[in-house]
Amino acid sequence: MELNQKIARDLLSIQAVFFRPDEPFTWASGIKSPIYCDNRLTLSDPKVRTDVEEGLAETIRKYYPDAEALMGTSTAGIAHAAITAHLMDLPMGYVRSGSKDHGRKNQIEGKCEPGTKVVVVEDLISTGGSVLEVVNVLREAGAEVLGIVSIYTYGMKKGLERLAEANVTNHSLSDLDCVAAVAAETGYIKKEDVERILRFRDNPQDESWIKG
Repeated sequence: MELNQKIARDLLSIQAVFFRPDEPFTWASGIKSPIYCDNRLTLSDPKVRTDVEEGLAETIRKYYPDAEALMGTSTAGIAHAAITAHLMDLPMGYVRSGSKDHGRKNQIEGKCEPGTKVVVVEDLISTGGSVLEVVNVLREAGAEVLGIVSIYTYGMKKGLERLAEANVTNHSLSDLDCVAAVAAETGYIKKEDVERILRFRDNPQDESWIKG
């Protein structure tokens, strides 16, 4: 089984990715969504956690063989960066969403010398805004950001465009297309729902998908 399919099955099995096209969720932005994602649940299931961390390590070895350190996003990427770095025998740190207001007022936690070849570890990518903030902080500190690895991505147009503009690559273990296809194959959702879900992905502001 391909890695993206295995991770898709894992995410569905623990409802880290949860589809509800007939009863949409409402995001904080007010957008109606047929999907809810909480990849923190992967940490609570030992088998899924192992698949994810070994998958991240495999992906980093394949696409970023020169990686010298892993940097997690705060807070969801921290645990994944730590476990994966342990598997790979690499240094690890993380980037705060803002600088501390006490002590040394660090925003980067852990050692990150200028010139260090870094891979950013994220759990979920939607529009790409938060992970690119981390990339920018690391670049400003002099790190060479090789790219990003993530557990899952929606593959939204805005996110893809932002990553391209920032000249940074992302490799996800699985994505919405794969998870939706696996969900339909296993009877989790109806086959006709896949097209509705991908229409949402392509234009979240257009709610015509809700009517089927």
